[in-house]
Amino acid sequence: MAARDATVYIVDDDAAVRDSLSLLLGLRGYATQCFETAEAFLDAVDPQRSGCVMLDLRMPGMDGLAAQARMAARGIAMPIIVLTAHGDAASARASLKAGAFDFLEKPADEALIVRTIDGALAAAAEARASAERREAFLWRLGRLTPREREIFDHIVRGRHNREIAVDLAISPRTVEVHKARLMDKLGVDRMAEMYRIAMDLGLMPEPPR
Repeated sequence: MAARDATVYIVDDDAAVRDSLSLLLGLRGYATQCFETAEAFLDAVDPQRSGCVMLDLRMPGMDGLAAQARMAARGIAMPIIVLTAHGDAASARASLKAGAFDFLEKPADEALIVRTIDGALAAAAEARASAERREAFLWRLGRLTPREREIFDHIVRGRHNREIAVDLAISPRTVEVHKARLMDKLGVDRMAEMYRIAMDLGLMPEPPR
């Protein structure tokens, strides 16, 4: 079950929908905030808060797809669950292509709504944790000495200790010592972990074609 310290933003012009969703989710421990229009939501939302958005597609003023685009432009990375009575295939494709986490048709089953919200919040939490790991790795990478960074660059290119030693005119044993120090500074225990993070950050060169 996803943590309940996040906020579920309910954006729907139908007061009955807002009230029923807020009651349903409140009884299950979620914090909710309700908005009648996308404009009101965008004016009030804090991009730094954790949470997800339950978003209607057809509303007076700004519609759901326009709201998705505005969120993306402002860097609001909360997952979006589209909940609409107008669930045609074209709308579903458009909202999912724009980055929606899921697309539910009204009236949606309560258990399905809860499962979908939990999935969205779990995905958002993992994305935040991954971003924090990347930031920490980059900070640690900046603490390497010039020689350690040079050896790191060789390692992520797939070079072996002896090859690195020849290129840098040092002994393989010295390469091994530097490698152990840089792995300790980077907070990784295994080479595979360092490769994975370096790949995520785009620090590994493209293989030759």
